[in-house]
Amino acid sequence: MGKIKLDLHDIFSNQRAIESELNRVIEEALSKKIELVEIIPGKGSGQLKKHVLRFLAEPRVRNLYHRIEKDDKNFGRIFVHFKY
Repeated sequence: MGKIKLDLHDIFSNQRAIESELNRVIEEALSKKIELVEIIPGKGSGQLKKHVLRFLAEPRVRNLYHRIEKDDKNFGRIFVHFKY
């Protein structure tokens, strides 16, 4: 099982960069048939995590992956599972 990790800590305040990186990592997972993407928005105020979850809930994105999982041990991690 392949895995890609995306850490958003460095670009947390740049909305355009966040959207670009989220799109890039989803496309990379699809093109390489990676089964798991780990997105790390960090803990902070929770706004970045909400932004990531809204992005993943968009219909055009939602149709691309199988399911998402919020890490119950680490609030600052989201797993996106793909099924091929």
